[in-house]
Amino acid sequence: MVKKKTLNIKGTDVTISLEKEGEYISLTDMLKAKDGDFFISDWLRNRNTVEFLGIWESVNNPNFNYGEFATIRSEAGLNNYKISVKEWNEKTNAIGLKATSGRYGGTYAHIDIAFEFGMWISAEFKVYLIQEYKRLKQEENNLLKLEWNFQRTLSKINYHIHTDAIKENLIPTEISKQQASFIYATEADVLNMALFGKTAKQWRDENPEEKGNIRDFATIEQLVVLSNMESTNALLIHQGMAQPVRLVHLNQMAITQMKSLLGHRLSVKKLK
Repeated sequence: MVKKKTLNIKGTDVTISLEKEGEYISLTDMLKAKDGDFFISDWLRNRNTVEFLGIWESVNNPNFNYGEFATIRSEAGLNNYKISVKEWNEKTNAIGLKATSGRYGGTYAHIDIAFEFGMWISAEFKVYLIQEYKRLKQEENNLLKLEWNFQRTLSKINYHIHTDAIKENLIPTEISKQQASFIYATEADVLNMALFGKTAKQWRDENPEEKGNIRDFATIEQLVVLSNMESTNALLIHQGMAQPVRLVHLNQMAITQMKSLLGHRLSVKKLK
């Protein structure tokens, strides 16, 4: 499902569509801020617009049809020249502009192109559009940091549940602190292997310049799964399940949950 967000640019609500190709801003919404009767096709008639779109597509679209683009560019600016977004896309295989229908229908443009369109509305509109977009990104970054810290804290809380299960069920009596630490570290690496596919030491060897540990560099999704795995592993330890069996079980759990969270961006590998 495509997600939508809204910016308010000097009283004009402008929709942002979050799609798999990136963020696209509604040109239809932006057009409401322009004085007079204008259409997006009027903007597309401008030769400078066509030149800009061609350059953007050449950088971002490997399937761009340069032959058709050359024809369009030669006609742009002429009195009888006119082209719609649909025609532009069909002829050139462009991806920077999208014409959609339905509740949130209209013409959408990749943020790079939308900023350029904002200049056509007015220089002032473009400045406020960029300003509001940057503010939105800053809010999202702050929220992301908050969510990451929350998940890291939750993971640490569950870690205590995990270590208590290890202490009560896996650590024999009358052993040294060093021996106990080894067992704790081994069980921590069960989780690391199940989720990250490597131990803490392997990660440190691969990243000698980084400060912190493998979990400090985990994504929010990985921290969510790690938190769930710690609780599950504690339960499996209480049930007396052997470590190799738990490792396979936890790896399957990590794969299933990361699929739900990330879908096609799955990064957990099945252990052999």
